[in-house]
Amino acid sequence: MAVFVDENTRVVVQGLTGKQGQFYGLRNRAYGTKVVAGTNPKKAGTDVEGIPIFASVREAVEKAGANAAFIIVPSFAAADSILEAAAAGVPFIVCVTEHIPAHDQARVYNLLKRDYPKSRLLGPNCAGILSPGKCNIGFTPTEVCKPGGPVGVVSRSGTLAYQALYELTEAGIGQTTCVGIGGDPVPGTSFIDALEAFQNDPETGAIVLIGEIGGSAEEEAAAYIKAKVTKPVVSYIAGVTAPAGKKMGHAGAIVSGGKGTAKAKMEALADAGVFVAQNPTEIGGLIKKALHR
Repeated sequence: MAVFVDENTRVVVQGLTGKQGQFYGLRNRAYGTKVVAGTNPKKAGTDVEGIPIFASVREAVEKAGANAAFIIVPSFAAADSILEAAAAGVPFIVCVTEHIPAHDQARVYNLLKRDYPKSRLLGPNCAGILSPGKCNIGFTPTEVCKPGGPVGVVSRSGTLAYQALYELTEAGIGQTTCVGIGGDPVPGTSFIDALEAFQNDPETGAIVLIGEIGGSAEEEAAAYIKAKVTKPVVSYIAGVTAPAGKKMGHAGAIVSGGKGTAKAKMEALADAGVFVAQNPTEIGGLIKKALHR
């Protein structure tokens, strides 16, 4: 069973009429994702290769039955797009947009918690989510995945998530869902949220967690795993050689004052009983070991 999205997910793409939105929206549809609508108030009544364009997300929900939103709009419009989807009652919102101002992220995060608690945000600045054979929202290349489980993947890094899928697939191990939570400082969905979903999913037998330097999310995940997760977990933490005080790729990937180092995260995860990979190419072998321990 997949988590968060499956074959019944019906997606409205906010930004479908743009170049990138059209490319990825149509790519997701080609995989089998039910992309049922797009939005653009200036192009309402038109379509993109048969996908109807509505003036608002609320109209897409009412007329096309959308129950998930894929937001791929410029950074200046992303916060309002997220709130529009939440106000329309969309329960699952994926925002891949990067470079959203931190204060906009914090404002949206708190408004969702206060006013729209039934809407879950994935991202921003994430690769999206893929339930192999069922639904793909975002950038994740489906060529590297294998349907059928039993491994769930959660990652801050899109590229490393793709490699994790590749390593698992090459080892003959399928996946239930790959969740990209994004690398920004204020993610809508955390490691803990994904771990809880995988722990409660009967078809997920093991979990891969991909982290990186900066912040305390991995240490918090380690504490949660130690207390709540009974399934085996394999992790990889990127940034072992990163110099202190340098931002490495993601806005949240910055080590400051000796905190947020890869070494500290790896130690916390190992202490929680997690199989810690030293290199992402070890993921497939460690999962086999974890599943047969």
